[in-house]
Amino acid sequence: MAAVKKKEKILLGKWDEKQLDRLLQEASAITNVGRRIAFISEQFLRTKYKPSTLIGDADTPEVFVINLDELDCFTLLEYVEAMRRAGSFAEFRETLMKVRYRSGAISFQNRAHFFTDWKSFNPNSIVDVTRSIGAKSSVGVVKNLNKKEDGTYFLPGISPRVREFSYIPAANIDDVAAGNLRTGDYAGIYSKKEGLDVSHVGIIIKKDGALIFRHASSLKTQRKVIDEDLRAYLESKDGIIIFRPAKQ
Repeated sequence: MAAVKKKEKILLGKWDEKQLDRLLQEASAITNVGRRIAFISEQFLRTKYKPSTLIGDADTPEVFVINLDELDCFTLLEYVEAMRRAGSFAEFRETLMKVRYRSGAISFQNRAHFFTDWKSFNPNSIVDVTRSIGAKSSVGVVKNLNKKEDGTYFLPGISPRVREFSYIPAANIDDVAAGNLRTGDYAGIYSKKEGLDVSHVGIIIKKDGALIFRHASSLKTQRKVIDEDLRAYLESKDGIIIFRPAKQ
């Protein structure tokens, strides 16, 4: 199904609105937030990866996009978070605006461009639990997001923002830290690059004793939403930031 309105583009992929209503009603009946996120995100497994599905930049008017047919790592999390807080397609649409944009005001400048923006824009729905999970092994950093080492911007038209947060070095994800993770936690893969908080995001799933990283992979051999072993994935990464959905 596809529909285009002024400043709005909706692609529902394998669903129509009535099917999404039924899916979200079923999800709403799952009282445990983590299991609800696991159920919703499972529906997106094998969905095609595509970068830059959103429309808008410093020179292009923002369009409110729902594209459930093709995802990048961040839009996957946006759709899952909005769906876990909705009981119908109409409610999902309205909630997505608040998840993606500061105060739900649709514009390129108000869009959550960084993982830590997401928590900043949704303080009552998303909790940063990185320090409680990592305890003494977590590392605090202060970054000027969007500003590269050479002074140019990753995203022209977006003012740099100084942000303080913590991450857990990948080598410090021991059995205790892993045990503190929960199904449904949102994970950002920490980046040491100047001007960035994370390089990738996904969802933590605990299943049959395994610790899984569910994400939209951009690798040429994958290019879809997949499940991977979290610890194996983190072996070549700098660290991890963990946001937890608040019960609603």
